[in-house]
Amino acid sequence: MKIAIQGELGSNSHMAAVEMLGKQGGLEIIACTVSAQVLAKVVAGEVDGAVLPIENSLHGSVAEHYDLLLELPVRIDGESLLRIRHNVIAMPGVKLEEVKRVMSHPVALSQCRRYLAAHPEFEVVPFYDTAGSVKHIMTAGLRDAAGIAPELAARVYGAEALVAGVEDHAENYTRFHLLRRQDAPLDEMRVADADKMSLVFAIEHRPGTLVAALERLARASVNLTKIESRPVPGSPWEYVFYVDVRFDAKEKAEAALAALREHCRMVKVLGLYRAA
Repeated sequence: MKIAIQGELGSNSHMAAVEMLGKQGGLEIIACTVSAQVLAKVVAGEVDGAVLPIENSLHGSVAEHYDLLLELPVRIDGESLLRIRHNVIAMPGVKLEEVKRVMSHPVALSQCRRYLAAHPEFEVVPFYDTAGSVKHIMTAGLRDAAGIAPELAARVYGAEALVAGVEDHAENYTRFHLLRRQDAPLDEMRVADADKMSLVFAIEHRPGTLVAALERLARASVNLTKIESRPVPGSPWEYVFYVDVRFDAKEKAEAALAALREHCRMVKVLGLYRAA
């Protein structure tokens, strides 16, 4: 099975893919530079699916990924929650006191502010990817630098974790989606086991239309667990709304969907799956 991710091997997306699909065996991770490239490979059939982050418990939603879900013929087949742990990683044999520079993705750096503040001797350098910082250090043979990245990055590139768990908050989780082509064969057992639905809808730009849409979900007895608004390209100050709902019977999900379709000018089901 080929699964595309955004970022380098050893990243949190790599870890999430292994957690979700590693038990199936024969998993090949295809690292991509940007998320649009990831989903282009899915749509073209070059890979069997993709694993992309959709939301972090500290930094919120990944807006670009919501836009791509609406734009492209893909569906959500599953989700997982990954506990995010940041580690200071350097070349084997390097001591912490030898490190002069620490590099990582800006989001990872912002999640390690207390540790970095306690080490003012470090020059903090933003980098394009967490695992990519470790790859760069090992490729360039930098013995005065360290990356902040998942522990998997150390294993992938033959580096060494000097300090584990330097994140500010222990309750730091990222929610990932498993994505496939819209027309990929459905796993009937997975669908039968579903208790969560993600969808996007657009409403008329009039007072009260959003409230009316949400009331329809409430009357269908589904539990709204997430709502996210995104701008409509070319229509300033108009929005589409992404929602996640939980349900304990498939009939409730169907009733919610039917009620929204009566009221909204556009409804797209993004996926039916088991909640993480």
